[in-house]
Amino acid sequence: MTQETVAPTSDAVLDREETISRDELEALQLSRLQHTVAYAYDRVPLYKRKFDEAGIHPADLRELSDLGKFPFTTKEDLRLEYPFGMFAVPQHEVARIHASSGTTGRATVVGYTKKDLADWAKLVARSLRASGVRPGMKVHNAYGYGLFTGGMGAHAGAEALGCTVIPISGGQTERQITLIQDFKPDAILATPTYLLTIADAMMKQGIDPASTSLKYAVLGAEPWTEEMRHELEVTMNLKACDIYGLSEVMGPGVAGEAVETQDGSHIWEDHFRPEIIDAFDPSVVLDDGEHGELVFTSLTKEALPIIRYRTKDLTRLLPGTARPAHRRMGRITGRSDDMIILRGVNLFPSQIEEIALRIPELSPHFQLELTRPEGHRMDQMTVKIERRESVTIESGAAAAKALQQQIKIHVGSSCAVDVVEPGSLERSNGKLRRIYDLRPKA
Repeated sequence: MTQETVAPTSDAVLDREETISRDELEALQLSRLQHTVAYAYDRVPLYKRKFDEAGIHPADLRELSDLGKFPFTTKEDLRLEYPFGMFAVPQHEVARIHASSGTTGRATVVGYTKKDLADWAKLVARSLRASGVRPGMKVHNAYGYGLFTGGMGAHAGAEALGCTVIPISGGQTERQITLIQDFKPDAILATPTYLLTIADAMMKQGIDPASTSLKYAVLGAEPWTEEMRHELEVTMNLKACDIYGLSEVMGPGVAGEAVETQDGSHIWEDHFRPEIIDAFDPSVVLDDGEHGELVFTSLTKEALPIIRYRTKDLTRLLPGTARPAHRRMGRITGRSDDMIILRGVNLFPSQIEEIALRIPELSPHFQLELTRPEGHRMDQMTVKIERRESVTIESGAAAAKALQQQIKIHVGSSCAVDVVEPGSLERSNGKLRRIYDLRPKA
């Protein structure tokens, strides 16, 4: 089934690369890809070693499908090359450094030349424009600043688009609300769960979240569902669109969702070549439309070219709509490293969110606790979820049974459900932690 092509809103002035044909785009990709693999081979020792060990040479890349012959890059590769072993330029050409938090191991470090930063800002600006943001608008940036790529990446893109940026960063929720009330921004940039936190805090102050000046929300840095989109749009009376990126590939702006279609983020394929691989057999590259793990190769990066980076994000590639030449990502259903295996059944937090938000008595605030009670050989999962403010304890108990039953039907695993008081679970100040693994360590 072919997707309907939808024209962008009339006041959007697009980059030339957004309007070219698929054939033109693939010709550009091939040229840039051939340059990138040769550039990485010549300048990054890790890639020369990996290519040589795999018996592959940059000259072997004659058509786009040949990319599948090249080895993958993983987060572990970046950790082993810590801090600057992946850089392809001398230190004096690196204009900025970002890094991951390192909470699950050694930090991954990424660098940018001045050209990289300009390209990054252009792609974030393109993503924001696709999502409805326009030059001259005031943009409230609630992504975290610092080594995390979200805050500064979004900031530079909004400025490049010609917006007025309010750089508040994450946290300080009461102050966020004051500035939204006083400065009257048109758009907000945040994680979806943090925007939900802001909306909840407004309601506690007696402020109707739907009454603010906000018209657009550009949300990313964590998977979220269509049910969460509906929750935010109804609660805050705005249009919510996705923006996708990860620091190892660039940061936010690798892909962006169009406000006129809201049907998944278009990948900016003039700068990145995506693939979908079988998460259980990475040697298999899947066709468009098939669900698997997303892999990216950069096409224009100077400081840190990345070849076939395994993102761990699970999605599929779909035909372009609002930007016909650029393929879309389906909703990210989860990350392969966030997958919970419960008594032989694979599940993701996003599945619980999707089911819970179909039950009117339950809020989007939930946590998953994994335990293995003493004397038991099987793991147990408890869903802790808040009831909505207007819901009685008795109605909450009935909703718990409904959620338990729906999880069993749609996921295929039994779990406990604990409906708790409104406001009792931890709120997001950025990326929200959903899974609490309380099982005994081996």
